[in-house]
Amino acid sequence: MTTSITLFNGRAAEAADLAPLAFAGFAHFTAMQVRDHRVRGLDLHLARLRDASDELFGRHLADETILEQMCRALAAAPPDASLTCFVSSRPGEFAPAGDDVDLDVLVKVTDPATAPSGPLSLDVVEHERHLPRVKHVGEVSKTLLLRRASAPGFDDAAFADRSGRLSEATIWNLAFWDGEAVIWPCAEVLPGVTMQILTRRLDALRVPQRTQEVRRGELGGRLAAAVMNSWTPGIAVARLGDEPLVQDQEFLRILNAAYAEEPAVAL
Repeated sequence: MTTSITLFNGRAAEAADLAPLAFAGFAHFTAMQVRDHRVRGLDLHLARLRDASDELFGRHLADETILEQMCRALAAAPPDASLTCFVSSRPGEFAPAGDDVDLDVLVKVTDPATAPSGPLSLDVVEHERHLPRVKHVGEVSKTLLLRRASAPGFDDAAFADRSGRLSEATIWNLAFWDGEAVIWPCAEVLPGVTMQILTRRLDALRVPQRTQEVRRGELGGRLAAAVMNSWTPGIAVARLGDEPLVQDQEFLRILNAAYAEEPAVAL
């Protein structure tokens, strides 16, 4: 059975609600996996929506408003599901905001996601996202770069900025491991919710972690790497471009153990 629930401002979405949004590119969102009616990092998802709304629209909705609409959408859903919450504004794109900006919330609930098993091979392409700290819609480059990477046999694409620093992947954060510490790339990235969960739980577990610049030519067969998003706290990366990476199961064990320490909040 396929789950498909879409609410617009707390009620069942109609064609008239969705038509203006169909090809619009001025909105932001957060995506989460719900398991047994619970989600990890709910506070981080709500903070992401608040901060992004302030950045794009100059104001944000109350957490209670967002939560009410999420819960309403999940009321008719099975215990395990994928939930995506979008926030857009009226007037929409290509129009000045004026004095009054009305915010709309679209909540979509679908079947739970299953992460690939890995390890993954990632092509490395030069790319820098606009407003990297905002999870916004309309990023055609992410799908384009994924498809270009898959043509020669890669599973996905990772990004390097104009100075050669590795940053993130298309829909993933990227982390490295030198056998002693988790290394987060020093570059402009979207701070993913799973990445933030891992950061605070690794701290609590006293696992060393640091942020530093990582470049392709410096990998030298000495680092392991993993990608993460709402689907999973860690999938091993076999190679970045033509650079093979260390395969270290301890790294994945640490990431999964840290993630498991995060309490799941009922929705």
